[in-house]
Amino acid sequence: MTAVEVEPAVAAKIFGARIDLARQFTQTLADHGEARGLIGPLEPPRLWTRHILNSAVAAPLFSGRVGDVGSGAGLPGLVLAIARPDVEWILIEPMERRVAWLSEQAAELGLDNVEVVRARAEDWRRGPTLDAATARAVSALRTLVPLTAPLVRDGGELILFKGANASTEIDAADKQLRKYRLSNVRLEVVGEGLLAEPTRVVRASVR
Repeated sequence: MTAVEVEPAVAAKIFGARIDLARQFTQTLADHGEARGLIGPLEPPRLWTRHILNSAVAAPLFSGRVGDVGSGAGLPGLVLAIARPDVEWILIEPMERRVAWLSEQAAELGLDNVEVVRARAEDWRRGPTLDAATARAVSALRTLVPLTAPLVRDGGELILFKGANASTEIDAADKQLRKYRLSNVRLEVVGEGLLAEPTRVVRASVR
């Protein structure tokens, strides 16, 4: 087994009764993620704080049917599906090997609230049917808005994980935000008081 970051005490608080599934996924990702091209060699020693908890702490923001665009290793999609079994998660990923991983993990973890779709976001054919769309570490906001907004129904929401430059990205994406008629665009910080480095998300209403 690959040495993985010691589980922070707050993990059990964030995942509650689902903590064992979170532990199983974290260890499996540490063991196989690098070999399968999902994470880099430096990630296992910071897997909990940088990736798992960074994703999970935002779980209360979601409801209904949510698409995770460019789900990759399952960050945030699989982590959120563990934390929120009452939400339906659609993991949208174009790369075959990553789709295989996502499907395997959903099955092994017994996540019956997960559907894996092999597709690029721009090839989505179901129309604006989702209640929300999310993405993490995919691309700059100005590129991400055209990929995610068309998937979401009128009255739905974009909830996009962003880094320290989130405010700058919002300013740089002004043209795209207006084109796709997004409103109430704001940066929210979640996990303050729980995580040493809280999670930043850009939220916007689709209309």
